[in-house]
Amino acid sequence: MSKPVYPYIPNSVPEQKQRLLNEIGIDSVEEIFKEIPDHLRYKGEMKLPEPFLSEYELRRHVEGILNKNKSCKEYTNFLGAGTWQHYVPSVVDEIITRDEFLTAYVVGDAQGDHGKWQALFESASMIGEMTGFEAVNKPTYDWANAIAIACRMAARMTGRREILVAGNMSPRRLSVVVNYCKPEIKVEKVKYDKDTGLMDLNDLKAKISSNTAAVYFENPSYLGFIELQAEEIAKIAHDNGAEVIAGVDPSSLGVLAAPADYGADFAVGDYQPLGLHMQWGGGLAGFVCTRDEEKYVAEYPGLLYGITTSVKEGEYSFGEVFYERTSYASREKGKDFIGTTTALWGIAAGVYMALMGPQGFRDLGEGIMQRVKYTQGLLSNIKGVKVPVLKSPSFKEFIVNFDDTGMTVAQINKALLEHKIFGGLDLSQEFPEYGQSALYCITEVHTKEDLKKLALALDQVIKVL
Repeated sequence: MSKPVYPYIPNSVPEQKQRLLNEIGIDSVEEIFKEIPDHLRYKGEMKLPEPFLSEYELRRHVEGILNKNKSCKEYTNFLGAGTWQHYVPSVVDEIITRDEFLTAYVVGDAQGDHGKWQALFESASMIGEMTGFEAVNKPTYDWANAIAIACRMAARMTGRREILVAGNMSPRRLSVVVNYCKPEIKVEKVKYDKDTGLMDLNDLKAKISSNTAAVYFENPSYLGFIELQAEEIAKIAHDNGAEVIAGVDPSSLGVLAAPADYGADFAVGDYQPLGLHMQWGGGLAGFVCTRDEEKYVAEYPGLLYGITTSVKEGEYSFGEVFYERTSYASREKGKDFIGTTTALWGIAAGVYMALMGPQGFRDLGEGIMQRVKYTQGLLSNIKGVKVPVLKSPSFKEFIVNFDDTGMTVAQINKALLEHKIFGGLDLSQEFPEYGQSALYCITEVHTKEDLKKLALALDQVIKVL
């Protein structure tokens, strides 16, 4: 029995496939995959439907699969924890779907620029202005990757082999950092105050040493609170010759101080809240910012874009800075390996930042914090619900505790789905010291009616369960 031909899969016609095999001088597709160990190869038959010969039928089939998903279009969402639901202006999508950006891969002399370098330069300039720094890399994979890159930069700069991190940083980001720093760089957590979330400065002083390359903390933190001791943390680190890496949610920078202003040497974070749609865990794109000093610039593994003179007198152009330090130019001698990352999302963030401007970011931050306080007030009136849990101001995320309800977060979140609500992130496994608690996220997309709906639904769920 001949294998089916899928018209939407290129070169699946047997005759065409054989022509390709003949051209490259092999007898079977199996020869291409022979390097893959046998125990890693799937032996069964994939459960694929018969080929759809009609494009219309295929579209209906795929849409039927996608419609099984529950999305934030139908549900009111209060999940955050690294991928947040923000409003994305239509012009952002319009710009990044232009051919010169959408199809412009890495871009070099052969492909032509078509404005990509300038767009990334402008985006880097704006995030640099927001964080208080001058040098900014091409977007990395995500926030976690940005932290890891900054940690290795600090280790190379100082010759030290230890990183201290806030104990309540994002566990998922921490796992990436630990993996990225292996095997020669040790990553150790610093204790924190359970009641405030703030870093334990006494524990920091006890653990920091002449082997500490950098101290990392998040502000706002993974748990939503604002690290009020940022200047003190920076001073302790600098007094011991260590670098300071601050992780920051850029949507907070209209109302919170820039990392450079409280002593950070690096600012890292994610462009996701700046005009990037949520896409099944994405879209994510990290940034690393530092001062424009040779000791920092020389250690960047990623591409940097700057302005330079062109071959035509009096004309300026955009180009890559200090290219020879990268693995593209120096291969295994480069600072770190880099590959295709997330430049398109960097351009999207640039469009968003240009649209917002300083006043826009201030309005955004103030609006979010007002909504958070309003929501906390509503939820605090529900019997058995404790909020706020931390005695520190928060930005757009905060902990809600359900211990006194006698129910688990999992039970409550399941019941909230009946009200078409995605509840907060269950923290009971990541941070068991907070009991049955969830991390709730509020942004500018939430209306007053949305917040009242959450409070009413929680009240009903708790009474019924």
